[in-house]
Amino acid sequence: MRQIVLDTETTGLSAQHGHRIIEIGCVELVHRRLTGKVFHAYLHPDRKVDEGAMRVHGITDDFLKDKPRFKNIVDEFKQFIQNAELIIHNAPFDVGFIENEFCLLKDKKWQNLENHCQIFDTLSFARQKHPGQRNNLDALCKRYNIDNQHREKHGALLDAEILAEVYLAMTGGQDNLTLEEANQTIQVSLSGASEIAAKPTIQTPFIQANADEIAAHEAFLDLIEKKGMASLWRKERLES
Repeated sequence: MRQIVLDTETTGLSAQHGHRIIEIGCVELVHRRLTGKVFHAYLHPDRKVDEGAMRVHGITDDFLKDKPRFKNIVDEFKQFIQNAELIIHNAPFDVGFIENEFCLLKDKKWQNLENHCQIFDTLSFARQKHPGQRNNLDALCKRYNIDNQHREKHGALLDAEILAEVYLAMTGGQDNLTLEEANQTIQVSLSGASEIAAKPTIQTPFIQANADEIAAHEAFLDLIEKKGMASLWRKERLES
């Protein structure tokens, strides 16, 4: 399960009004664990950065004047994100800008990002999980006790790193049992079945799961269903 936590910084608020991407930052998760692999690029936008946007991210026209254009990094970027699930806060904003860059390159195959990647919007998820509350990145950091005090300005790579921590906290933590680990556990159990059956039956105590164990199990079932597979546990529960 490969996920890419992605953020962008732009010259302004609307790609439809000619604004462009000036920074892309991505961090990689595999089986809900940070791998240390990142993609990061500053980009020359071929236009001025709006003053309001500059106040947010601190990236100036002078800083960008010698940076590559999107066309110069596009192959590496596509390779990094292809077939992954993109984790984005306010996904329509970033996806719209990325698709606009592909449109400007007349790259028809990538003008719809969902043809190549799944997309998970953490803002939409946070609004469902915490209705009626502030759900920007700073508010979520405070809610989930994630330290972002080192962030004076917004930056794409820094925000992607923070968002990765927020996403893992919102969806059950980094140490959930993965599907691969579950399969390994099942295989080990099956390989030892005949040996267990040959041994004399012994009386074992019945121990009920505690609240933390039940929550971890439910999070694992959520993960199974999120990946499009049926949960036999929940099916049997509904039928009983």
